[in-house]
Amino acid sequence: FRFKDSLDEELRRADLVISHAGAGSCLETLEKEKPLIVVINEKLMNNHQLELAKRLHRGGHVFCCNCSTLVETLQSMDLSTLKPFPPGQPEKFALFLDKVVGFQ
Repeated sequence: FRFKDSLDEELRRADLVISHAGAGSCLETLEKEKPLIVVINEKLMNNHQLELAKRLHRGGHVFCCNCSTLVETLQSMDLSTLKPFPPGQPEKFALFLDKVVGFQ
């Protein structure tokens, strides 16, 4: 499929997810505790996807590659080395936002 409103069902059934490094795609997959390979689009300008992918990879939460190294990554990855991604803490963000806008 080209577009779908939600990938919830597909993610729930997946054993492994291969995705671009968009923030929504990465976080939704990690929240469902699925192993994730992020494939970097090296042609993007101001590549925020690269920054996110590197950060998640450094934390041990994802495998990271580009199109030319995907097969090698699939062959060499060890899913047992991935660390769970910590759940979000919206209350901390709310406190931060309150400080920024001067409510505290």
